[in-house]
Amino acid sequence: MSTTTERIATEPSFEELATRVDDAVAALAGLDASARGVAEELKSAIEEIHRAGLVTIVRRLRSDDTAREVLFELVDDPTVHLLFSLHGIVRPDPVTHANQVLAAVRPQLNSHGGDVTLVRVEDATAFVRLEGACNGCSMSAVTLRNLVEEALVQGVPAIAAVEVLPNEPTPTLIPLEALRIGRDPAGEGWVEVGPAAALAVDELSSLRLMTATGEHAEVIVVNAGQRLSAYRNECAHEALPLDNAVLDLSNNTLTCPWHGFCYDATSGECLSAPGVQLEQLPLRVDGGVVWVRVGL
Repeated sequence: MSTTTERIATEPSFEELATRVDDAVAALAGLDASARGVAEELKSAIEEIHRAGLVTIVRRLRSDDTAREVLFELVDDPTVHLLFSLHGIVRPDPVTHANQVLAAVRPQLNSHGGDVTLVRVEDATAFVRLEGACNGCSMSAVTLRNLVEEALVQGVPAIAAVEVLPNEPTPTLIPLEALRIGRDPAGEGWVEVGPAAALAVDELSSLRLMTATGEHAEVIVVNAGQRLSAYRNECAHEALPLDNAVLDLSNNTLTCPWHGFCYDATSGECLSAPGVQLEQLPLRVDGGVVWVRVGL
């Protein structure tokens, strides 16, 4: 008398399947051009067959009221959802889709010194923050902003509009000594400037601050698209004040009104005489309040 032993095969997990795909893609990249071309064509042909079959199955299930609910349950399964996503049968959620679209245009933005961050998608509107060259008034900045808007509106069906949010005030540079802040900032040379919102965007503010010892410090703060930089109010040429300096953010420059010495607006480096620069002061934003360190 013989007995039959049935063995139940264990189905691979989602992680195992994903790892297998990743390993195969990595191996594909290591082939020579000719072999890689044949392998990619085979892969493409098989994917097209799978997609055609899956589309037919989905259409039939959607056409039947009872089967439609089964289809929706299947889509919630991570493996099925991944399969449908790979073949473009289901679209990713708007945020994921928008980030995928932005990833495609980010290299172009970066090449011009700009960047973009997706904050949220709400009521068919994508809210973004633009950085660097994207966040300005020059023609190049407008072009980059239009690139972001066009990519999102045309690339993500769930997005009909794009709104650019103002950037939060942040220091352009925090020197190491700026991190040494105890319970009494003023006791370490820090002076409270005031609310960050009071510093006009894309303008230079001339300030007269009083230290804890009662001394006065003449300071300028450059607000370049909510990127704040603080300097001693002295040109590196003859220490003349920079109250009326010309701030040109299209070129990111600050030009002394006395003898025309030109500086990088956000680093203080002198562009007219390399090797000298404005004295940059540590600056921090704490709870919406700006502090500048003017002495010890």
